[in-house]
Amino acid sequence: MTSVEGRRLLAISDLHIGYAENRAIVEGLRPTGDDDWLLVAGDVGEFAADVEWALGLLAGRFAKVIWSPGNHELWTPRDDVLPLRGEARYAHLVEICRRLGVLTPEDPYPVWDADGEPVMIAPLFLGYDYTWRAPGTSTKEESLAYAYETGVVCTDEMLLHPDPHPGRDDWCRARVALTRRRLDDERGGLPTVLVNHYPLVREPTRVLRYPEFAQWCGTELTADWHLRYDARVAVYGHLHIPRTTWYDGVRFEEVSVGYPREWRRRATPPGTLRTILPAPAAPTT
Repeated sequence: MTSVEGRRLLAISDLHIGYAENRAIVEGLRPTGDDDWLLVAGDVGEFAADVEWALGLLAGRFAKVIWSPGNHELWTPRDDVLPLRGEARYAHLVEICRRLGVLTPEDPYPVWDADGEPVMIAPLFLGYDYTWRAPGTSTKEESLAYAYETGVVCTDEMLLHPDPHPGRDDWCRARVALTRRRLDDERGGLPTVLVNHYPLVREPTRVLRYPEFAQWCGTELTADWHLRYDARVAVYGHLHIPRTTWYDGVRFEEVSVGYPREWRRRATPPGTLRTILPAPAAPTT
């Protein structure tokens, strides 16, 4: 790939277009130039038709769109005309993306090279395994029980089915193992941009108002991936707390839009695309 001056790698997540205000935000998303790429880090919507509409619209505007699934895309809502669950639902979404020309975690990892320093972009689908447990608990069962006692329970427990895996944690472990093998085999020494719906490290969840929710936010199995795979940037969403943080000298970008009740309180206009590359200067402290 040849160097393209002024080209940008942009990112956004948690579009939640079931809300009319958020659908309007997606309709207004535009690249800064003809060669911009867009990373979409999950939670476009709950219905396959909505995911297809949004990603199709974006694929027609950006030079390349790369999607990682969130938990909401994997829900099987009771009123959805698509009754698929678990891996079958994910496979269906991958086929939709391929028809649209959108890259997914099942496709070859693309290489971004806008300034002569190539990086491999790796969209990930990993899930969570309940290892980020509620305070004062030591097992998955205790952590879940605490969440049910407090009433802070992720809707995944009702709508995200792991079929054919016994549990969501089993599905997560299978995806982590598969993805690790791919990254080890295919990276070829290139630095990476890792794109996952969930943060790869637990630290971003420390600011959650309800810490017990962290058990639905990631896995300890990826705690060193930003170092192991020489990440230039780790992109994620899910927490609905858009911000830039640094861990072990690696930039982490939470790029979610979130629900209208959340983004109305923020100073930054909703739908502001985050520039992932070219990179801003690292902090001095």
